[in-house]
Amino acid sequence: MTQPTPIRRVGPRPLLLDLFCCQGGAARGYADAGFDVVGVDLAPQPRYPYRFVQADAVAFVREHGAGFDFIHASPPCQHDSDCQRIQGNSHPDLIAPTRAALEASGRPWVIENVRGALPKLREPVLLCGPMLGVETYRHRYFETGGGITLPQPEHPAHTVPQAKMGRPVPPGWYGQFVGNFSGVALARRVLGVEWMNRDGIRECIPPAYTEHIGRAALTHLATAGVGVAA
Repeated sequence: MTQPTPIRRVGPRPLLLDLFCCQGGAARGYADAGFDVVGVDLAPQPRYPYRFVQADAVAFVREHGAGFDFIHASPPCQHDSDCQRIQGNSHPDLIAPTRAALEASGRPWVIENVRGALPKLREPVLLCGPMLGVETYRHRYFETGGGITLPQPEHPAHTVPQAKMGRPVPPGWYGQFVGNFSGVALARRVLGVEWMNRDGIRECIPPAYTEHIGRAALTHLATAGVGVAA
């Protein structure tokens, strides 16, 4: 499935391409930072809160990536997820083809993934909830390219106790919000994803993470001589 017409800019804000977008946790953060966002996913995403294209993400960025100012990609993490390997599930490994397509776009970009993908990521930066005021330990790793770099924030010690997977979250504790977790309403509030259902919450990037990255991306676009995509 391909996009029949090019994505056109609808205002003065820079345009961000959100690949493998799912329900839009990353998108919310970039929008809050100051981007207009277009999401692409192979599956329908009726909960996605911004412009959406149903398409193969790698094929889409190869065809249209140069028309965006910044590109975020979250190739499916299931291939490198411990729980999926334990269950014997198999998923495609899309990090390398995604990186190749991003590099060909000529635009600055970031790839996000989980700890299991670390051997395949190049000098990634770790973000964790307490770094950015999010009350959960959700580690995500971000590789950058196309000229942009991110400093590694200091990683605070995990001093707040964390509820076990699937268990109710006691007052003052952090929840994990993965698998068949307890407390969708709490997870929505903690992560800042009030429009998501349980399926989206399990895998989402907290918007605070990509708002942080988005602000760095805007600074890069403004100071590094990177022209706005036509």
